[in-house]
Amino acid sequence: MPAVSVLIDSTSPADPPWIRPRAVYLHVPFCAHKCGYCDFASLAGADHLADRYLDALARELSLALDGPREVHSIFIGGGTPTRLDATQLDRLLALVRRHFRPIDGAEWTVEANPGTLDEQKLDVLADGGVNRISLGAQSFQPSSLEALERKHRPEDVSRAVELIRPRFDRWSLDLIFAAPGSTLDQWQDDLEQAISLGPLHLSCYGLIFEKGTALWKQRHAGLVRAVDEEVEYAMYAHTIDRLTGAGLEQYEISNFARDGHESRHNLVYWANDAYYGFGLGAARYVGGARAVNTRDLPSYLRRLEAGLDPSGPVERLDAESRARETSVLMLRRTAIGIGRREFMDRTGYALDALCGSEIARSVSRGWLEDDGERVRLTRSGVFLADSVMSEML
Repeated sequence: MPAVSVLIDSTSPADPPWIRPRAVYLHVPFCAHKCGYCDFASLAGADHLADRYLDALARELSLALDGPREVHSIFIGGGTPTRLDATQLDRLLALVRRHFRPIDGAEWTVEANPGTLDEQKLDVLADGGVNRISLGAQSFQPSSLEALERKHRPEDVSRAVELIRPRFDRWSLDLIFAAPGSTLDQWQDDLEQAISLGPLHLSCYGLIFEKGTALWKQRHAGLVRAVDEEVEYAMYAHTIDRLTGAGLEQYEISNFARDGHESRHNLVYWANDAYYGFGLGAARYVGGARAVNTRDLPSYLRRLEAGLDPSGPVERLDAESRARETSVLMLRRTAIGIGRREFMDRTGYALDALCGSEIARSVSRGWLEDDGERVRLTRSGVFLADSVMSEML
């Protein structure tokens, strides 16, 4: 197994955005409990490995980068980054600052769970350079939290928000609809409680039974039932209408924000731009190549302690495949969709030459709108986005 090499050794500020990363993701895998729906690289009962993990992460960064990198966005996710204690969080932020130079106005987000936040940790984050918190509320319904195996209580969300507000101007809530046993009335109540807290950004995801997760196994054993499709459709439709009416515009299939408060980091993914990724299970897209780190914590630690690469095989897409992938990701941006000029600049392909027939077919079905400059999902197309995107691929 080869030693880790420098990810980029021949880039310049003039490189296109799919070559030179301007965003970085760092993963913290520790959790108090592994939620039944979670398919991320996370684990419970391993807090005693946190300092060793930070050592390995420092090693990965030092081996992979030959100097500080200027970035526009930093995102620390998990897992539960705020599962780390205040001293460990401070160490993590110092590590990030050592290897990355945020530009003026850069976005620096940390994910947090309501039950893991306190004043000391939030002070460490604010003092360390973080300027945005993404809070995993998921639901305000005790029954939905139980179905999702979330360990916080509904009142923990408002308590956490009260701690966040004085320290951070920018913060977001994550919600999940269609939890087993949930109703449209309960989801409507979730949205009302979320809106009452005054978030500038909301992410609202329909529950997915990811293969291999505990919830997926329970469903296949007949222990839980998925919400009926008609109810889930009504939940999503109400989400769009209610949040838009509250001034939170839908700018991506699952994301809503007040003007200027969109997640800049996620916009990198949806433009198919390059990004760094470090930590357990982290993905990266650098220099036109994709790779993912191992999801096995002992293996990740051992490899880096031996000075070895923690990632798996590297995938390089050919130019056309990359362009098609870009079209699908850009189409997720419901507000701006795919701009033909931007697409040509980013991929070297004319959108209509690449997938003009697929676009025309979806326009005729009422799934896409095309004004000659941009192609966007229609209201009905948003509900059928997977079908539209699979055709374009």
